[in-house]
Amino acid sequence: MTQATDWQGGVGRAWSQEWQRTDLSFSGLTPALLEAIGREPGTRVLDLGCGAGELTLALAQRRAGAQILGIDLSADLVAVARQRAQAREGQELAGLRFAQADATLWAEPDFVPDLLVSRHGVMFFDDPKAAFSHLAHVSAPGARMVFSCFRSPAQNIWASALAGLLPPSGASGNPRAPGPFAFADPDHVRQCLAGWDNVHLSPHDFTYIAGRGADAPEQAMALFRRIGPVASAMRQAAPEARPAIEAALRALIAAHHSQGEVGFAAAAWIVTATKAADDHGKR
Repeated sequence: MTQATDWQGGVGRAWSQEWQRTDLSFSGLTPALLEAIGREPGTRVLDLGCGAGELTLALAQRRAGAQILGIDLSADLVAVARQRAQAREGQELAGLRFAQADATLWAEPDFVPDLLVSRHGVMFFDDPKAAFSHLAHVSAPGARMVFSCFRSPAQNIWASALAGLLPPSGASGNPRAPGPFAFADPDHVRQCLAGWDNVHLSPHDFTYIAGRGADAPEQAMALFRRIGPVASAMRQAAPEARPAIEAALRALIAAHHSQGEVGFAAAAWIVTATKAADDHGKR
């Protein structure tokens, strides 16, 4: 299961190289998340786990005059985000910047966020209660937070179908361990949001698009060879076992290919919360 430290190594590197495909995979979610964020005030915006910067860039274009900071553990992803910002030079991006940082430790005395956002970047904290408590501590009074996270693997066919291609691991695992599905349980999310009140979770169903266009199946193959459970299994598998995994993956992609698109059912929560008035670290 992917953990926070993995983003500083090969996982972050793979995502930085596949950012166009990963942005496409979330294209059914991002507009809904941006709409939810758009309902919130805020002139100092912190994007947690900003990745290659798609959400951060979109917010910079929508919030003229705002200071917007995207942080991520991965130096590779931050480098891509900066390159994308440079390619869009313009006055609307004047207040935008990116930094490599650990959200569980991050603090800037001259930048006290009043709006915290994230697209699937907060499920990897080793100690989520401590992480969210820290984020409340460094935020402005009344700060708002909006983030998205996956619901259960069973509701995310892209994940459950891919996992079904692999032999059983034999380990039961902890469904709340840091990883993509750590925040599937709403009650667990509420318990983790120490320092935050008025927690509300709204379900959002979307299509996880793994490939689009004339070569959609090959795009999906390229994505899943680099990212996700099949990629991890193929890296660890013996050379003689890899062709069978590839064949099963190709068959799965073919079954989900229709009208120039490879898509899988996906399900997320869009979570909103307010910094607690009695937070001991209130500024």
